[in-house]
Amino acid sequence: MDRPDRPESCGLHVGLIMDGNGRWARARALPRAEGHRRGADAVRRAVEASPELGITTLTLYAFSADNWRRPADEVATLMRLLESFLVRERKRCLRNGVRLALIGRRDRLSPALIREIEETERTTREGARLYLRLAVDYSARSAILTAAGKLGSERCDESGFLQRVNRACHSDPETPPVDLVIRTSGEQRLSDFLLFESAYAELLFIDTLWPDFDGEDLRRAVEAFRGRERRYGGLPPAETIPAAS
Repeated sequence: MDRPDRPESCGLHVGLIMDGNGRWARARALPRAEGHRRGADAVRRAVEASPELGITTLTLYAFSADNWRRPADEVATLMRLLESFLVRERKRCLRNGVRLALIGRRDRLSPALIREIEETERTTREGARLYLRLAVDYSARSAILTAAGKLGSERCDESGFLQRVNRACHSDPETPPVDLVIRTSGEQRLSDFLLFESAYAELLFIDTLWPDFDGEDLRRAVEAFRGRERRYGGLPPAETIPAAS
């Protein structure tokens, strides 16, 4: 895989594990569904803040493959919220140069939702300011297994395999590796999110519950990222041993 320290002009790829909707609602004696609805507002705030922070690709973990285990009524609520989000945000994305796409499986989604996904992707495909990916029915392990299963006896380098992983989850093959993964709500795990793409990503776990997340939280996260030294397995420049003359 190409080193993820791409030229600054390429922008950052940030992955966001949006966690804490249920706990936010419970703390306020509200239904879990209200937490999910407020979480949709936080998505808009993150999207609006991203371009000014140098983020050109933003991947949001909206619904994992394992989330099908949740109660049927909660799953139905999440799917309705996703469909209404796509319809509501389509024009806003078009106006603001946001290309919106869903990554993950689609065969378990309803035909109505798939129609809205495809219409949103078609409408916003020319957006060049921000590539927004919503991970829905997504599993990084499944994408890796699918990509590996299609290799057969063919050989490819890591960059080529990354393209295959992207194709396996309906993403643009040229989507770059992840620079920064942020998880809200204080949990400290990746939960099957962008495992191959995040091999050298910086990880940041914050206590803020997702419905309370805003542009200032994202700015602080990016500032923390920019303050870290990314070595990719090598030594800091000051410790590099000069070649023998």
